[in-house]
Amino acid sequence: MTRSVRRSRQVERALVHPDKVFWPDEGYTKRDLAEFYVRVFPCLRSFVRDRLLTLERCPDGMRGDCFYQRQAPSSLPVGTPTKRVRDKTGSTVYVVGGRLATQLELVNLGCIAVHVWNSRARAPRRPDWVCVDVDPTSGEFADAARAGLRVKQALDALGLASFPKTSGNRGLHVFVPISPGPDTATVLAFAEAFVRALAAKHPKTLTVDARIAARRRRVYLDPFRNGFAQTVVAPYSVRHRPKAPVSTPLDWSEVAPSLKPAVFNLRSVLKRLEAPDPWRGFFRLARPLPSLADLAGG
Repeated sequence: MTRSVRRSRQVERALVHPDKVFWPDEGYTKRDLAEFYVRVFPCLRSFVRDRLLTLERCPDGMRGDCFYQRQAPSSLPVGTPTKRVRDKTGSTVYVVGGRLATQLELVNLGCIAVHVWNSRARAPRRPDWVCVDVDPTSGEFADAARAGLRVKQALDALGLASFPKTSGNRGLHVFVPISPGPDTATVLAFAEAFVRALAAKHPKTLTVDARIAARRRRVYLDPFRNGFAQTVVAPYSVRHRPKAPVSTPLDWSEVAPSLKPAVFNLRSVLKRLEAPDPWRGFFRLARPLPSLADLAGG
C-alpha cells in the first residue's frame, strides 16, 4: 500500500461528509483540509505536541461563521488526550495536541486553524516561547516586514534566536524559543517591556497602543499572545480566510517588503516541504529569558 493510499484511508475514516466544501471559490473541501494537515503534520507536530489547544470551529467553512471553544467537546472519541487546567474562575478541560488522529478529529469538527498555548500541558504556566505579533495598521505586509526586521535586530542584541512566520492574514508573528522556567506573568512582563522599549526607539513607525485610532498607521507590536491561556495560530495552520492562506514559517532572508504572503496557501505550501525547514533547530536554540534589567541595559 502506498503512502498516499494510507493517507487517504486515514482521512476517510476520520471524517464525516469529507466532500463538504469549505472554500467555495477555490473548491477546497474538508477532505482537502484534512489531507493538508496529514502532509504537514511531521512539521506541525513539534509545535502542538503536549500543548493545550483552543478550538476555532467553522462548521460551514467560508460559508458560515466561526466560534471559539476552550472546553473539549464531549463528541471527541474516547482516548483523545485532554488536560484540566484551573484558573481563578474555575477549570477547563482542554484538548491536548500532538497526535495526527487528534488533528483529524478537530478537522472533522470544522476546526480550520490550530490555536496553541506557548506552554506545554505538563507545565501550563511555564512558557517555552515568546511571541511578538506584528500587526500593520495599514494592512500592508510591507510595513509588517520592516517592523519585523527591527524586532529581529533587537532580539539579536539580546542574544535570542528568533523565527518569523506569516500570520495567515496581513501580519507577521515572531517566535522566540526560551528555556522553560519563568512563569507566564514573568514572560508576559518581558514581552511587554521589550515591545515598549522598541516602540520608544522608533516612535514614528512602531506603537504599543492597542487603540486603532491612536496608531496613525504605525505598526502595532502586540505582546499579549504571551498571557495565560492566550493562544496564537501554530506554524502551518490554515486560516479561515479567502483562498485558504497558511501561517507559513519563513527564513529571515525571505522577510522583505516585496513578499506577498497570499502566495502561501493550502496548495502551495506543500511544495515548501521539499526544501530545508526554515525553522529547523527551533527548540535547540532556546535560551534563558533575559531579565528586565538586561532588557533595560540593552
